[in-house]
Amino acid sequence: MATQANSVPHPTLVEVDPFVPADQQKGLHNRWHPDIPAYATVKPGQVFKIQCVDWTGAQIGNNDCSDDIRNIDLTKIHNLSGPIAIEGAEPGDCLVVDILDVTPFEKMPWGYTGIFELENGGGLFAKEFNSKAAKAIWDFKGIYATSRHIPGVRFAGVSHPGLIGTAPSAELLATWNERERGLIAQDPHAIPALAFAPEFKGAYIGQDLDPELLEKIKTEGARTIPGREHGGNCDIKNLSRGSRCYFPVFIPGANLSVGDLHFSQGDGEISFCGAIEMAGVITFSTSIIKGGVEKFALKQPIFLPSPVDPMYSAKLIFEGISVDYHGDGKQYNMDATVAYKQAALNAIAYLMKIGYTREQAYLLLSAAPVESHVGAIVDSPNACVTLALPLGIFEHNILPKEEGLEKFDFGQCAIRSDGVI
Repeated sequence: MATQANSVPHPTLVEVDPFVPADQQKGLHNRWHPDIPAYATVKPGQVFKIQCVDWTGAQIGNNDCSDDIRNIDLTKIHNLSGPIAIEGAEPGDCLVVDILDVTPFEKMPWGYTGIFELENGGGLFAKEFNSKAAKAIWDFKGIYATSRHIPGVRFAGVSHPGLIGTAPSAELLATWNERERGLIAQDPHAIPALAFAPEFKGAYIGQDLDPELLEKIKTEGARTIPGREHGGNCDIKNLSRGSRCYFPVFIPGANLSVGDLHFSQGDGEISFCGAIEMAGVITFSTSIIKGGVEKFALKQPIFLPSPVDPMYSAKLIFEGISVDYHGDGKQYNMDATVAYKQAALNAIAYLMKIGYTREQAYLLLSAAPVESHVGAIVDSPNACVTLALPLGIFEHNILPKEEGLEKFDFGQCAIRSDGVI
């Protein structure tokens, strides 16, 4: 007979409501700063749960219009749960984090992928496409995702945190802000922006703090948009359920924060809001390796990939090289970013032959579990990068045939109410 006495549930340290704006909830923050106090503390080895809002903090709705993407306030992102202090962690240690599970909220079984405006967020092809807002809503059915805005596909998710990291020291924070301001100074009017300096507007710390401390954090706090030495917004799809991560510790307690949960994502997250963004629950366990930064030459996190991965062995692979043949034809020298973009543009052009619009193809390559690899990065002047599209996610045959590709009508994804794409 089952006994309740020895059935102790794992505690939830941060509780949120995914339908309430993030800046109305406790235990959330959208800036990195060493002076943000720990919201909760755990012992090494303890299993615990953290609830997370979506990265925008409930700014995006389940509807058939992309005006919410167009009008998003990017000063309010990303909304992270925590920080969580780990007893005994000290600067120079390695914080070992086991990601035990990542799930959407039962009451919110959907997510979204978005194309952002050129002037408000951008994305990998913001300039090439003169990007206008568009999105796809994805419905979750167990491990699978489907979308009314991108018909004809169904795939298993590789659920993961897009953003996870430890708090920076004051010295590291100052380094981030100095080097990123220097980059911005090279072209302060760049669209999309080259980097994002500290921004008081939109900064939120969901704790009751002394007003002077709060103003200091909001003034100095680093934006959560890029990944850095501590982890952060790296958007790695294989850093998923079952992964073990090794993070450098910069302040006492480590102060771990997490957010930007994804149901699925392709390598590259190309449309900026390129994963299937979701709100949900993540389960952790942690341990500490004393002096791990020195022991492992730990300049940035390292991790073991998830043992749980969809089995899509058959793939159609697109190559790209360091030549902008989709643009002005310029030759670049060993530029893997250019090569990746050409591979992705080749895949988008191919999907359009099948009937998907450019916007649908762009969103699909962001959200589905596509894989990208550096094929060669030694053969001057052309780096070679590949992008692999799993055949098993499609309900129809997309392979090349002698008679050409059969074209279908897949409609269009959700676009702006003014019809501009």
